[in-house]
Amino acid sequence: MHSAEFVEHGSSIVDRLTTTQSAPPWQLVIVTGVIALLLVAFRPTWRLVRNVVTIAHEGGHAFTALLTGRRLNSIRLHSDTSGLTVSSGKPYGLGMILTSAAGYPAPALLGLAYAGLLGAHRITLMLWLTIALLLVLLVKVRNWYGLLSIFVVGGVLFAVSWFGTDETQAGLAYFAAWFLLLAAVRPVIELQRNRRHEPNSDADQLAHLTHIPGLVWVVVFGLVALGSLVLGARLLLAGVPLR
Repeated sequence: MHSAEFVEHGSSIVDRLTTTQSAPPWQLVIVTGVIALLLVAFRPTWRLVRNVVTIAHEGGHAFTALLTGRRLNSIRLHSDTSGLTVSSGKPYGLGMILTSAAGYPAPALLGLAYAGLLGAHRITLMLWLTIALLLVLLVKVRNWYGLLSIFVVGGVLFAVSWFGTDETQAGLAYFAAWFLLLAAVRPVIELQRNRRHEPNSDADQLAHLTHIPGLVWVVVFGLVALGSLVLGARLLLAGVPLR
C-alpha cells in the first residue's frame, strides 16, 4: 500500500469510528450466532476457542486491579487455556475482592458491551476498541504463549478492520459478540464442576475474602452470564431488520 493510499485508508477508518455503519442482513446475525454456539457446545472446538475467553477473563482481573488502585504486575496465558494475573496491594479489602470477582463476569459483560455497540451500529468502533484493549494487555503479558495468543487475536481483528469489506467486518463483530455471550456460561459450569480439585479457584478465594460461600459466588457468576446473554441477544437482534 502506497503512502497516499495508507493515509486515505486511515482517514476512512477515523471517519468510520465516529459514524455509524449500516445494519447487516439479519441472516448474518443469525448465522454468526449459530456458529458461535456450535464452537462453544462441541468439546474439540471449545478447547481451541476457549483461549479467547481466557484473554477476556484475565483482562477482567487486570483492568479491575488497575481501576481499584492495585499495581498490575503480570499476565500469563497458558496452552491449557488457564491463565494467571498477578497484582500487588493489600491482600484484603474491596479492591482485592473486586479484582478476584472480575474474571468470570468479564467475558459476559464484554459481550454485552459489544452487543450494545453493535445495536447502535458502531461496528468499526467495536473492533478498534478491542484492538486497543488487547494492546494494553500486551504490555503486561509475561510468557510467549500469552504473547502469541494476543498477537493472533489482535492480528485477525486488525486485518479484518483494515482490509475487510463491510460485510466481513460485521460478520466478525457479530460473531465476537455472540461468542463471548455464549462462551461466558460454560466456564462457570466448569468452575463448579472442578472446585473439588481446584481449592484456589476464584470462587473459593472470594469465599476466603468475604466469608460468603463459594457456591454463592458461582451462582452470581452464572446469573451475570445468563443475564448478559439474554440482554445481549435482544440488543443484537433488535439492531437489525428481521425481514
